[in-house]
Parts: sequence; C-alpha cells; structure tokens
Amino acid sequence: MFKDKVTLFLKAGKGGNGAVSFRREKYLAKGGPSGGDGGKGGSIILEVDENLFSLENFRNNNNIKAENGKDGSSSDKKGKSGKTIILKIPPGTLIKNEETKDVLYDLIKHKEKITICQGGKGGIGNVQFKSSTNRAPIISKNGPLGEEKKIILELKLIADIGLVGFPNAGKSTFFSSITNIDIKTASYPFTTLKPNIGIFEFEDFTRLLIADIPGIVEKLI
Repeated sequence: MFKDKVTLFLKAGKGGNGAVSFRREKYLAKGGPSGGDGGKGGSIILEVDENLFSLENFRNNNNIKAENGKDGSSSDKKGKSGKTIILKIPPGTLIKNEETKDVLYDLIKHKEKITICQGGKGGIGNVQFKSSTNRAPIISKNGPLGEEKKIILELKLIADIGLVGFPNAGKSTFFSSITNIDIKTASYPFTTLKPNIGIFEFEDFTRLLIADIPGIVEKLI
C-alpha cells in the first residue's frame, strides 16, 4: 500500500554519565582522579533518498529511539557514543510539528539531511574537576537526555496519471489490477471516497505515480 503521511515519535539517546574514579596503582595508594566522560547519545537524522517514492517503511515503525551513550569508566576511559539513526525519506517530504501542524522543514534534494533530534552530550568525569585547590574531586556530571519530538511526515505528490471518470466506471478495479494495491471495489457508485495513490513499475524499473480519483458528479444547474 502506498503511504504518503505518517506520524512518528522520535527520541534521541541520553548522554552517558561521567565516572568518579581514582588511580589505584602499586606503590601509589592515593592516586589522582581518573573518572572518564560519558559518551554522546545517538541522534536521529532525516535524509532524502531519491530512490524512495513513499513512506511505506514507517507503516509499522513509528516509534524510533536512538541508543544512549555509555557511562565513562576508570583510567580516564570515555564511554562509547550511542549509534546515530539515519531515516531515509523520499524527495518532497514535509516535516511538520504534530501538535501545531507547522511546517518545520521541506526536504527536496537528494542527500539533503537534517538532525531532527539531537542526542544528549556526554557527562563529565571527575578527572575534569581536578584543580589546584581540589586535587581529589569526588563529583561528576550525568549526561542529559536527548531531544524528543512527535512529528508528521507528509509527502507532496504530483501524480503522473490521474484516473478520471463517472462513478462506478471501473476506475478502482483498473487501478487495483495495475498497481497490485487491494482497495475496496463494488458494483455501486462512490465506492471510492478519497484519492488512492499507487505506483506502476515497468520492466526497466521506471515508475509512474497513478491517482485513483473519486467519481465525478455532473453539476445540475
């Protein structure tokens, strides 16, 4: 089924926490601070892919979370950063705020990308708090949460072919047979109440976007 509008809940990863640790070496009972920083939380990026024609990939995948950063550890070891997620979308996709319906971005060009949710920065380990007046700090800083957003992806479409005609003329049956999309058909008028969009693919993999339009009603004056 062709999909041209989806709602997504996105959550970037939390930054890893900084560590509190001290060097423990032979003949060095009271070593200095060695707690490492936390890793960055994974971000979520939207990237345009000209080989995509619909938002079908998000039909059963609308709750997307990036990885959290790992905590820092002893010996000044920094935590591993969370993996960034790149979501591929078709050209001509509008990104809207789900609550206000305002358009945030309009992505058109191939490979164009935006970071829609920024991962949290890594927390700070106690080695960073060492100073001339505090040689053995026992404090660290936790990594902040990543950004969360609820957005709408809406694909702007211009069909190559529109099936236009009177009600009950067989448009939907023809549309279903050439696009392999199972839509409601029946032997009574106005079975199709809103446009259906599908793709017809040729043997050389070129494609046409086809719109099945509700039946036209003659205006009576």
